[in-house]
Amino acid sequence: MYSDGMSTSERLIESTRDLLWERGYVGTSPKAILERAGAGQGSMYHHFKGKPDLALAAIRRTAEELLATTGSLLDGPGTPYERIRAYLLRERDVLRGCPIGRLTMDPDVVADDTLRAPVDEALDRIRERLAGIVEEGVEQGQFPPGLDGEEIAATILATVQGGYVLARASGSPAAFDTGVRGLLSLLAPR
Repeated sequence: MYSDGMSTSERLIESTRDLLWERGYVGTSPKAILERAGAGQGSMYHHFKGKPDLALAAIRRTAEELLATTGSLLDGPGTPYERIRAYLLRERDVLRGCPIGRLTMDPDVVADDTLRAPVDEALDRIRERLAGIVEEGVEQGQFPPGLDGEEIAATILATVQGGYVLARASGSPAAFDTGVRGLLSLLAPR
């Protein structure tokens, strides 16, 4: 499943990332991680202190990847509206959900301050960046004066995360797409 050139620790991290996204923390057993990684029985404990340590490495990697993807769009070229639009319309596996957003619904991750920290940080950083872009758009006259960057950033994140939930519930990406189109029509420069 993973590249032969990938180290055992990398295969363990990638396997854990996939399993956390698919099954959550409790459903991600050390045995399942080792099987998916194609690693020997002692490999996890050779590279990591245990499942919590490996899960933390996987969650951090997932957060870093999300921030890199988001950053490339939000810090890319274009007007503030165009960058927000690019973020909202980026290619996603909508029915699979957000790998970070799904972790917020995992009671074992949320209950553990260490595991939750990279999730909170990633969402905070995205929200802060979106707020800055909205404020930039207000300053440029692209968005109405008085529009609150923090409120709109929270609305954008809520639309994305809520769109994933609605799409998964209906079994169709249409609900996600409808929410995104609605938000974009509200934000469109007049």
